[in-house]
Amino acid sequence: MIRFAVIGTNWITEEFIHAARETGEFALTAVYSRTEEKAAEFANKFEVANRFTDLDAFAQSDTFDAVYIASPNSLHAEYAVHCMNHGKHVLCEKPAASNSAELSAMIEAARSNKVVFMEALKSTLMPNFKAIQENLHKLGPIRRYFAGYCQYSSRYDAYKQGTVLNAFNPIFSNGSLMDLGVYCIYPLAVLFGTPDSVQASGMLLESGVDGEGSLLLSYKDMDGVIMHSKIASSYLPAEIQGEHATMIIDKINQPEKVEIRYRDGSVENLTREQSARTMRYEAEEFIRLIQSGASESETNSHANSSIAMAIMDEARKQMGLVFPADRK
Repeated sequence: MIRFAVIGTNWITEEFIHAARETGEFALTAVYSRTEEKAAEFANKFEVANRFTDLDAFAQSDTFDAVYIASPNSLHAEYAVHCMNHGKHVLCEKPAASNSAELSAMIEAARSNKVVFMEALKSTLMPNFKAIQENLHKLGPIRRYFAGYCQYSSRYDAYKQGTVLNAFNPIFSNGSLMDLGVYCIYPLAVLFGTPDSVQASGMLLESGVDGEGSLLLSYKDMDGVIMHSKIASSYLPAEIQGEHATMIIDKINQPEKVEIRYRDGSVENLTREQSARTMRYEAEEFIRLIQSGASESETNSHANSSIAMAIMDEARKQMGLVFPADRK
C-alpha cells in the first residue's frame, strides 16, 4: 500500500480517490487545502484523520509518501517542488505547470531528491491508448494526426453574465489550450515527438485567457492538426491517417473505441476492455513506478511532458496569451 495525500478538494480529486482505490494499493492518509473548512469537509468525507492548511507542515509530515496535486494550474509547481524537496513522490494533474520554466524546476526537484514525478494525463495510460501505440505500424507511412477537444464550459455562461470563475481566470494559468488542448497535444508528443514547427491561433477573451484555438504542427513527413475550445462543442472523432489505413479514435481525451479502416474497406476493431474509472490507470502507473524504484514513466515521461509544454508555450506566444506566472 502506498500512503497518499491529496492537494485540491474538488470533484477531480474525488474521482481520483475512487479510481485509485480500485488498484488495491492506495491508502488516503492526508488532505491539504488552503482553508480549514474545505480541508475538514473533504477529510471527513473520506474519513481521513490528517488534514493540513500549512504547506510546510504538510510537506514535512510523515503521514504520507506520495501526493496527488489537483490545485489550480498556477500552483502546481510551487506545491510539487516543495513536496519533492521533502522526499514525497508527486503525481500532478495536467497541465503539470504554467510553462516550461516551472516544469523544468519540477523535473530537477524530482531528480535531485530521487523521487517519482509524473504528469497525470490519464488518456495516454489507458488500455485503448496502448492499442493505438501497438497498432500504429498498420497504417503505413503516417501523414496526419488530427485531434480536437471542444466542449462548451458550463462556467462560460457565468462568464458571459460577468462572473469570472477559475476556468477563465489567467491568474490560475487556465483557458482552453491549457485545460483542453493539452489532451490533444500530449498524445501527439508521445506518439510522434517534437514537431519541427508550430503555428497557432486562438480567440482571447477579455479576462485574459483563450476561449478557443487551433494548432498546425509540422513534422518531416506528416502534420498534426489540433482544435480546442471551451466556448463551443465538437463531436468529431480523432484520426491518425496513414497511406495504408486510417485509425479512428472516438475521444482523444478518453479513448473508449479505436478502430482501423483500411483502403480496401475492411475495418479492424482494436477496442480493449477498460475500467469506467479511467483515472485508475494513471494511479496504477504511478504506484508501479514507486514500488519498482523507477525514476519516471516511459509514457508520461519527463521528456514527453516537456515536449507538450514547449508546444503550449509556443502556441501561447503566437496567440499573445501571457499568464502572471510567466512574469515570475
